[in-house]
Amino acid sequence: MGCIHGKCCSRYPSSSDGDNKDEMGVHPGENTHILANRSVDIVDVPSHNYRLAYSFITQRGYYPETPEKENQDSFCIKTNIQDNPNVHFFGVFDGHGLMGTQCATFVKDRLVEILSNDAALLDDPVKAFSAAFLATNDELHNSDIDDSMSGTTAITALVIGDKLYVANVGDSRAVLAVKEGNNKVLAQDLSYDQTPFRKDECERVKLCGARVLSVDQVEGLKDPGIQFWGDEETEGGDPPRLWVQNGMYPGTAFTRSVGDSTAEKIGVVADPEVSILELKSNHAFFVVASDGVFEFLSSQTVVDMVNKYGDPRDACSAITGESYKLWLEHENRTDDITIIIVQIKDLTNV
Repeated sequence: MGCIHGKCCSRYPSSSDGDNKDEMGVHPGENTHILANRSVDIVDVPSHNYRLAYSFITQRGYYPETPEKENQDSFCIKTNIQDNPNVHFFGVFDGHGLMGTQCATFVKDRLVEILSNDAALLDDPVKAFSAAFLATNDELHNSDIDDSMSGTTAITALVIGDKLYVANVGDSRAVLAVKEGNNKVLAQDLSYDQTPFRKDECERVKLCGARVLSVDQVEGLKDPGIQFWGDEETEGGDPPRLWVQNGMYPGTAFTRSVGDSTAEKIGVVADPEVSILELKSNHAFFVVASDGVFEFLSSQTVVDMVNKYGDPRDACSAITGESYKLWLEHENRTDDITIIIVQIKDLTNV
């Protein structure tokens, strides 16, 4: 099939088990601005005689102070890249800033197009991925979109035969489910959030001139000399952010993105980290999702939830509902939430 782009509104559909309304829970703004898959799409990978079955949901966040705020998440699924039945792409793009929606839409369109047009894609997918991200970033800078204080993160997965390539910029995430024994399924992260919580990323942006401080530190409520912020799970409410030396901007909580031309001057880059994995028969599925999912759900929790459902539509619904509920338990708003679940079926290698 062609490219599926998630930037429109739709009423939440029925699942294979009937009405899913109760599973979503009752929350402010429920069932508004949702695009969900009405069927499970299946694509073959004939080179290794297996199939991918996938579904998705994207839901606008609940923003009581800006009720008309757009869903700044976007996504793209493109199968049979270069007319090759063994090459398939899945990506989620989480826009931010005043022009975040436009940035995410631009990037999900151009990234996969540039990747698809790269004649060297199958020879060197890692190089092609990096080149596509950097070219898309340059095009965004030179477009009519003001990306000085706006941009998008991007988590993308490319299946080529029995290889899975995951390219990431930012703090969205891809996770693989690995079956161990009869009943155990373990989460294996395929990407690592690029934030100042990571020591390597923190040091990299400091060398580029960034001040790394939490909002409380910038505002003088905490000692700026303490350059230790704990971990993301315990200190996520006031995370370390990037600031120019003599200003109170841009305040990004991530160290890589596409766009963000101001933050680029202090070390935020569009160069992706790319991981490579050989798919095996004990790999059940993988998840590609925005940080709206992972803010309050661990990778293992997400895998455990998906594993409860045979139908990825139901799994998408359950995770979206649980994420939404947890946001409102911890804050007075929710983030935009986007998730793609891809089941790996009938793969027989070991």
